[in-house]
Amino acid sequence: MTAVHVVLPGDIDDPANPSGGNAYDRHVCHGLAALGWSVREHPVPGGWPRPGRRERAALGGLLGGLPDGATVLLDGLVASTVPDVLAPHAARLRLVVLVHLPIDDDSERRALSAATAVVATSDWTRRRLLARHRLAPHRVTVAPPGVEPAPVAPGTPGGGRLLCVAAVTPIKGHDVLAAALAEIADLDWTCDWIGPLDRDPAFVDLVRRRLAGAGLAARVRLPGPRTGVDLAGAYAAADLLVLPSRRETYGMVVTEALARGVPVLAADTGGLPATLGHAPGGDRPGLLVPADDAGATAAALRRWLTDPGLRDRLRRAARLRRDTLTGWSVTVDRLATALTEATAA
Repeated sequence: MTAVHVVLPGDIDDPANPSGGNAYDRHVCHGLAALGWSVREHPVPGGWPRPGRRERAALGGLLGGLPDGATVLLDGLVASTVPDVLAPHAARLRLVVLVHLPIDDDSERRALSAATAVVATSDWTRRRLLARHRLAPHRVTVAPPGVEPAPVAPGTPGGGRLLCVAAVTPIKGHDVLAAALAEIADLDWTCDWIGPLDRDPAFVDLVRRRLAGAGLAARVRLPGPRTGVDLAGAYAAADLLVLPSRRETYGMVVTEALARGVPVLAADTGGLPATLGHAPGGDRPGLLVPADDAGATAAALRRWLTDPGLRDRLRRAARLRRDTLTGWSVTVDRLATALTEATAA
């Protein structure tokens, strides 16, 4: 049995702090175990990716206690900013860094240079890492997230149930969405913003004030994070997923929506266009708009809400795209291959 030590953020299973990266890590750990790997998890508490002295010492102690030749899969949130912690162990451990979100600084370059191999979660991320850090291409592989099958969401005739699933932070663009919704206040819709509210409280206060000032406080609900059946129920009730991110490497919520045949309105940034993809035949299962553009977002929402033909076309494309999505077993197989090659290096 092949062993892998997996170094994870300390909040990996915290239901109050869900994230795509945590969900990915959890699926991977379960999937590797199902393939016969001995998976030894090491959650590391701390303020990653900006750890303090105590967290850095804890990570160094953990790595120092592993046997020579051990294969170690490190979440990039933990590994990408601590090259000085990784470097002393690079020669004796097989370090594999899993990059969900590139940081694009010199610390990341040095951290990834210390690794035996790097796994990116999208082709866009791989291209960015190669361009920014000049890594050898053969050392960087891709294991995109999978998605669980789900029933098709029925949708409503008017398409007015809008859904945004993301932590309420500037990078996710909720201020852009608030401005866009204010421009279509004359139309019939509601919008649920599902995601953590504690990562940037000042920003949350700002968007709440803007919503209240536009008279939208009762139409835009911020229930906080949801997981499991509660989150599944939100997708099932949705007509359109809206993701106005300023930056996104993959966007797992996009495939979560598409798995239910729910179309997506997303910013044309990072890995989102590839994640949205095309249905067989070439139709987009949603709409792309420029990032950080409230006017374009509002215009696209108005089209969705006022054009029944458009809604029908996008729903048809989303349901066809649903059948092309891959499950987590594909992700795990690709990651297992990368780990096996690193072990043999």
